[in-house]
Amino acid sequence: MFGAIGRYFRALGYLLVGKVDAARMSISQNPNVVSATFDNIIREKVRHIQQYKDAIGAMMAQEEKKHSELKRQTEEVEKISKLKEGAAAMARKVVQRHAGDIEAVKKDPEYVKCQSAFTDFTSTLEEKEARCAELEEDIKTLSSSIAGHKTQIQSFMRDLEKVKQEKHESVADIITAKEERELADMVSGISEDRSSVELQEMRELRAKAKATARVSREMAGLDTKRVEEEFLQYATESTANNEFDALIGLTRKTDKPDGESEDRTKIPEA
Repeated sequence: MFGAIGRYFRALGYLLVGKVDAARMSISQNPNVVSATFDNIIREKVRHIQQYKDAIGAMMAQEEKKHSELKRQTEEVEKISKLKEGAAAMARKVVQRHAGDIEAVKKDPEYVKCQSAFTDFTSTLEEKEARCAELEEDIKTLSSSIAGHKTQIQSFMRDLEKVKQEKHESVADIITAKEERELADMVSGISEDRSSVELQEMRELRAKAKATARVSREMAGLDTKRVEEEFLQYATESTANNEFDALIGLTRKTDKPDGESEDRTKIPEA
């Protein structure tokens, strides 16, 4: 029993879903709904394209930032390289001043200072050069990525224009198909359009009017014929009565000499 109830509610659910889907499909085929749906799709595509543009803009800003940092690091590398060369040049003068006495040179504070600075400049220069190489690689990667995204966004823009064109074509096709379907239904007599119903009613009224007129004509012909038959019958009866009256000598009026008249009945002689 519970299984049957469950199947009943599932079937009811399927029925409701089917009706909802049918109603949705019917509404979706309305030209105004189609136009609004395309407008919504176009807005979404424009929004995504704008987001994409913003992301590309951020990448380009990052690329510019790395270019600026690379320029600064390169300038520092050039400066440190000169400082390094200066420290070496100063150390050479200390060596010359001590006439090549290695022990005296190494104990000279100026030499120690130059040596320490040269070592620091060398370490810093290596770090700066490594950073410059890293920045150059990052800029190369960003530049390639940005170029690819620019190509992709151009494709999106072309797709957006196609969707805009497709909107007009789809609305026109649906309107045309609707008109053709209604015309075909009207011709086949299965259209529920009010104009078709009214046309059918007018045709029926016309047929009834023609039938009524035909009956009237037929009835008018029958009445004339009946009147003519009555006239003929009356004429026949009148003629027969006159002959009978004449035969028996029955008259209505007898003229007197003074012009007066009186009714009398003349009896035939035996």
